[in-house]
Amino acid sequence: MGLRAVIGTNVLIAGMRSSSGASHAILLAIRRGDVTPVLSVPLLMEYEEVSKRPGLIPHLNAAQIDAILDQICKRGEEQRIFFQWRPQLPDPDDDMLLELALASGCKTIVTANVRDFASVAEFGITALEPREFARILQES
Repeated sequence: MGLRAVIGTNVLIAGMRSSSGASHAILLAIRRGDVTPVLSVPLLMEYEEVSKRPGLIPHLNAAQIDAILDQICKRGEEQRIFFQWRPQLPDPDDDMLLELALASGCKTIVTANVRDFASVAEFGITALEPREFARILQES
């Protein structure tokens, strides 16, 4: 079992759009089992909806996107959320990431929008940019 983290949709999309960079390295780490993504049904639904927007990831077709999402599900840890902490963050769509981290006891959220997650420290959670998380993976 790898490092546990809640992975923001922006990290997933960036990793699918480019085969270089920290976000792609995180997707590869998930595939290897070095990262265990903490998942919820609403987050997976968001992953699918956003990743299949026309033109967003032009070099991947729906079947290829499904294969990546299936791999994430295979390597992931599902967590049900029974309590909502809304509103806590500036973007209401980000609250589900905080709720998922709290419900699962996961201490790390990986997102390109760390500025919007400044208040998660109050809950003992760290928001990391993809490059910071990728650096931690390399060191472990």
